[in-house]
Amino acid sequence: MYFTKMHGLGNDYIYLDCMAGSMPDHLPELSQKLSHRHFGIGADGIICILPSTCAAAQMRIFNADGSEGEMCGNGIRCVGKLLSDQGYVKENSFAIETRAGVKYLTLQRRGGNVEQVTVDMGRPLLSPPLTLDIAGETYTVTPVSMGNPHAVVFLPEIARLPLADLGPLFEHHSIFPNRINTEFVVVRDRTLLEMRVWERGSGETMACGTGACAALAAAVSAGYTDRRAVVRLAGGDLAIEWNTQTDRIYMTGPAVTVYKGEWEDGQY
Repeated sequence: MYFTKMHGLGNDYIYLDCMAGSMPDHLPELSQKLSHRHFGIGADGIICILPSTCAAAQMRIFNADGSEGEMCGNGIRCVGKLLSDQGYVKENSFAIETRAGVKYLTLQRRGGNVEQVTVDMGRPLLSPPLTLDIAGETYTVTPVSMGNPHAVVFLPEIARLPLADLGPLFEHHSIFPNRINTEFVVVRDRTLLEMRVWERGSGETMACGTGACAALAAAVSAGYTDRRAVVRLAGGDLAIEWNTQTDRIYMTGPAVTVYKGEWEDGQY
């Protein structure tokens, strides 16, 4: 089985080209094996690229724990680059089908190489803030849907936050029956947010595209930032804009191919 290892700001996935129509069996178990950072390839999950009847391709995302996700902002940028690199698309603007709906991409090239991708992430759906008691502390969280569920928490500092302890408590809180992605955010100024993220099914990751969009939506709604800002993550920066005319959020960031490889028969 051939694969491509790619990342967007360190949010790394194993990409399987299934455009010919065939797809490996037992994808949840396969994702657990391939994603293991000691006994597998190592990743935050796997992304399968499939034919679509309504877009250039379809993507399916399986997290490192085998659960299937609706959408991945860093992942979809890499899907766009891979489709271009493999010759499946020739144009710079096209659509990709996801479990969170059809998303629209625009590729940005340098010397013919796709370096940056802008994604129309759709309209954010915000809910009223909630107060949660977790590990003896009270947190105010803003639920935001970007096609997948997020809880945004604004804090004065996040560098020393014990995310390995706190993250699972948010993810598995009873108020979120389908589990939750949680963004811990510091507002540096009206155009800069810093963020750490705990992704359901994967743990702390170096970046989260949908989470960065959710963080900006929550910050704008609270009056903390302008509608265009940089979200700074462990893996680098994403440019996020909540457009006033379309009411849609646009995310721009890099897509990087790390290497291609082969997973030997009999190991999955």
